[in-house]
Amino acid sequence: MRPIGILGAGSFGTALAVHSARTGQPTRLWVRRRDACAELARDRENRLYLPGVPFPEPLEVTHDLTRLAETEPLVVAAPSHGYRSVLAELLAARVSREPLTVVSATKGIEVESLARMSRVSEEECARAGVACRFAVLSGPTFAAELARAAPSAAVIASADGALAAALRHSMASPTLRLYSSTDVVGVEIAGTAKNVIAIAAGVVAGLGLGHNTLAALITRGLHEMTRLVVASGGEAETLRGLAGLGDLVLTCTGGLSRNRRTGVELAQGRSLESIVGGTTEVAEGVRNSRAIQSLARACEVEMPIIEQMVAVMYEGKAPKAAVHELMTRDLKRESQL
Repeated sequence: MRPIGILGAGSFGTALAVHSARTGQPTRLWVRRRDACAELARDRENRLYLPGVPFPEPLEVTHDLTRLAETEPLVVAAPSHGYRSVLAELLAARVSREPLTVVSATKGIEVESLARMSRVSEEECARAGVACRFAVLSGPTFAAELARAAPSAAVIASADGALAAALRHSMASPTLRLYSSTDVVGVEIAGTAKNVIAIAAGVVAGLGLGHNTLAALITRGLHEMTRLVVASGGEAETLRGLAGLGDLVLTCTGGLSRNRRTGVELAQGRSLESIVGGTTEVAEGVRNSRAIQSLARACEVEMPIIEQMVAVMYEGKAPKAAVHELMTRDLKRESQL
């Protein structure tokens, strides 16, 4: 049995590594910082991101990229702005030029290029002279609950349906049920856009606006996400599943959501700079709000919730004013895409 490799020891990367090792699968978790790696190896837990979750015996923690060079598959669980560089580092450390199975566990797109992680993976593998077999893992999975073996479900998507099915079987367990898909576009864009909608949900909570407002926001947010996915070549059906509605509901309502927490603090008057500077965790919706806005404009897709969140975070708009503008937009048919 070849070991599975996990690039990135943040909360979700660590949770995936714990889950994998718990099934008996040899698992190697790469930690960028040497001192952090030593701490994880000594403590046999990630006290910064997942305190109280012990590492199973088959989990190896390493700072040496060559230890992951021949793992199969390779799961990249890095923030979107660091995904390209860490994958490039791994490929440079890999002697073999056999095809590489890359599973993205990243919910974001590159701000500068608007590239999804599928394109980033293909570009970096091509640069290294390696064929890329790409898949994306996404769905309503908080890291802490996945690591505690709470029953969860997610989607594994690849343009290669046989690869998606194979990964569905090899990465699933009695506590993580996986469904396969071939809609990489829909799964990747949904995972990115829902984080920005979750910041808006946090604003709603922080302003004390209640369940009516939140239900409306989630529903219309899903509508916006669907428009962008379809315009980008994805499938509307994907948005009705775990990678769309499921992940959106979780991120907009769950207390563990970093993006929702960011919105709550914005509504309470904290600046974006102080919120971001006061945490070691990445709220992907903050950086990706502008990327989704740019992608939507390029596709000529209307996304008013996204536009308002960009204005609140980067243009100094008051959260109450953003809500008012959303509520006073021109009235239209509900099904209008």
